[in-house]
Amino acid sequence: MSKRDEQRRIREEKQLAAEARAKRNKILSKIAVFVGLPILLTVIAYTMISQGRVYAPDEVADHDHVRGNPEGVTLMVYADFQCPACATEHMLMAQAWGRISDKAQLIFRQYPLSNVHAHAWTAALYSEAAGRQGKFWEMYDQLFINQAYWSTLSNVQSEFDGYLADLDLNVEQAQEDMRSDALLQKVRNDQRGGTRAGVRSTPALFVNGRLIPVPRTVGELVSIVEEAALN
Repeated sequence: MSKRDEQRRIREEKQLAAEARAKRNKILSKIAVFVGLPILLTVIAYTMISQGRVYAPDEVADHDHVRGNPEGVTLMVYADFQCPACATEHMLMAQAWGRISDKAQLIFRQYPLSNVHAHAWTAALYSEAAGRQGKFWEMYDQLFINQAYWSTLSNVQSEFDGYLADLDLNVEQAQEDMRSDALLQKVRNDQRGGTRAGVRSTPALFVNGRLIPVPRTVGELVSIVEEAALN
């Protein structure tokens, strides 16, 4: 057999093999549809059932992060730790808190905009893990105060681990908690509840269950709380 004939034979064998693979893949794809579809539907149904309850902005859940006067005006904030506007809201709330903490309770719910902010989801998990050890609000402050720095990092784990250590928290326990279904579901349910309530951007502030424009000054926030306390 000449060299040319040998090359032709090899090409023909490769072509036949490629056609056989394509035919086999087509058959396997059909099988996958018939076999995989029921499995996929089962997974979707299970996920929907296991999502858990979501809470409206005028409801305070046992797992919510709350501080202030439980009998006072309810300030429900949905926020993203990497959102610059949320850091501004945090600063405003911190400056006003001494004047309103006896008249209001502040509730924070997670609303990470992961499609916009690369580290928002991770920050939410770290705050929840800190909450498991009794220091959610301390971690909340750390994340917002240092936002301008950690937002520029390609990887935030060591930075966030450092915040946990600075707060005298168990870093290994926090890492384990962040892998738990319950913690992940808490963040997802906060977000689902916010979306259902009308949250479309962050921060979103609800006063006694009513969505209002986020105040721009400390005085405006204090006035909102004082007015709501009278009604």
